[in-house]
Amino acid sequence: MVSGSFGFPIAKDRPMALGEVHARPYPLIESPRIIVQLAFMTDGGAAVDNAVLAALSRARGVAAPQPDARHYVMSWGTGTLRWERHTEFSTYFYEGPVPAHYGGEITDHPFGDGFSPPGSLISGVRLEVRKWTAEAELSLASFDPASLCFSEVENGAAAVITDFRQDKDGLTRILVLDKGLAPARVGALAQRLIEIETYRTLAMLGLPLAYSLSPQMRRIEDELTIITQRMRQEAKAGSDEMLGEITALAAELEASAAASLYRFGASRAYDGIVQERIATLSEVAVSGYDTWGAFLQRRLAPAMRTCRSIEERQAGLSRKLSRATALLRSWVDLQLAKQNSELLFSMNRRAKLQLRLQQTVEGLSVAAVSYYVVGLFGYIAKAVESAGLPIHSGLLTGMSVPIIIFVIWRIVRGIRKKHGDESGGATGQS
Repeated sequence: MVSGSFGFPIAKDRPMALGEVHARPYPLIESPRIIVQLAFMTDGGAAVDNAVLAALSRARGVAAPQPDARHYVMSWGTGTLRWERHTEFSTYFYEGPVPAHYGGEITDHPFGDGFSPPGSLISGVRLEVRKWTAEAELSLASFDPASLCFSEVENGAAAVITDFRQDKDGLTRILVLDKGLAPARVGALAQRLIEIETYRTLAMLGLPLAYSLSPQMRRIEDELTIITQRMRQEAKAGSDEMLGEITALAAELEASAAASLYRFGASRAYDGIVQERIATLSEVAVSGYDTWGAFLQRRLAPAMRTCRSIEERQAGLSRKLSRATALLRSWVDLQLAKQNSELLFSMNRRAKLQLRLQQTVEGLSVAAVSYYVVGLFGYIAKAVESAGLPIHSGLLTGMSVPIIIFVIWRIVRGIRKKHGDESGGATGQS
């Protein structure tokens, strides 16, 4: 692909890398305005979101987004609907005119009976931007004072209020009081506040998993303690059985660690985003009220520490199981080496017995062969004596006995030596 006035070839991913900077522009929001954002876990993948957006587009008579799109904007009556796909969730962001009074019914929004959610709802936010007036400040009474957060932002040009409670529709209520912010600044502030609520909810998903893993971790730790005590008492006697038990514990631990790896990693990443968004607010505390940052720090930090604690326990327990496994394997290897040594000793003893038996058989073989050869020689001597030659067959046969035995012994020894050399040569070659 060639583009630009210089005519240089363009890297395949360059347009996407450059476009990502401009992919999520802050909406321009004129106050007063209301925003409703819903975040859904998209376990079904992009196809489910595409089907939802296609149905919404047909209802409004506009073109549906491309299948590979990650952002989409359409007009919705007097408001606007924005959709965005993230790694494991998608968001539907509607902004429109505010009700007559704070907390009133929203008359025109896309999340009615005709809306088919793409997955399970994980976060819902209702944010109202209103002019900072004495009447608007009276809305503070509708929030829970036990968790009310009220702080000034944008150098005192706005205030942000929430109690992190959900209304009857299950939406977290946020109120922004505006003293004259430009539409771009209102949009940026609203986006940050919504992201804080969305990402802090996603970050907290690791906490239920941590609670569910804690009993399992405790049980594995207890069983490992019992096995290590048995290792001290039973020493090498039950090493095979204990090795099997520890291997089963290690497999169970690694399975749970692998299953929780993504969730804990995602919780850390979401928590980091929340901290970044809070820092960009540059809050100034209002006397008598908590700031968003202080409130979330007290609630979110312990949950993240719990998740990190479970991860650290998993890692530490994995190391302990590995050490115990290595110790038991060394015991098993020593036992195997001892058994092999005993087996080799037994084989060596059998080989010696076999050699002695072979030597005995060889001696008997020399005697037997010599006996037959002497017999044959005796027949020949008798035949020669019968022919009239002046010899004594008995004397000649008797004199030949030691000579024949020596010759036969040399032949057998030579054969055995030859076979031994061949066997040694084959062993060396192997």
